[in-house]
Amino acid sequence: MSKYLISFPSSAMTVRGPELEAVADASHAVVREAKTAGVWVFGGGIDESVPPVMVDGTGTVLESTYAETRHIEGGYAVLDLATREEALDWARRLAVACRCAQEVRVFGDDPES
Repeated sequence: MSKYLISFPSSAMTVRGPELEAVADASHAVVREAKTAGVWVFGGGIDESVPPVMVDGTGTVLESTYAETRHIEGGYAVLDLATREEALDWARRLAVACRCAQEVRVFGDDPES
């Protein structure tokens, strides 16, 4: 089993107004399916109203981020799946429910996590 990150940036979510409630209902249904299937690890969206900070190697909190990750935002789901094909299937379900494309990445296996 491997853990897969399925995600989308906030800019991909173009649905607005009354249709947004239907998107939320559909995506929550997919989340419930993943939980019932026993593959859901966790998910959620980045709270963009709270600015990110970085804790450096000395433990000091800095009001900055890595340049490469400055714009991380959007929605995320982590699922524990046996194959990449399963990850793509769940990404398809989420893409249809959210009405926006989903990116799929695999986490490297770590026996301690």
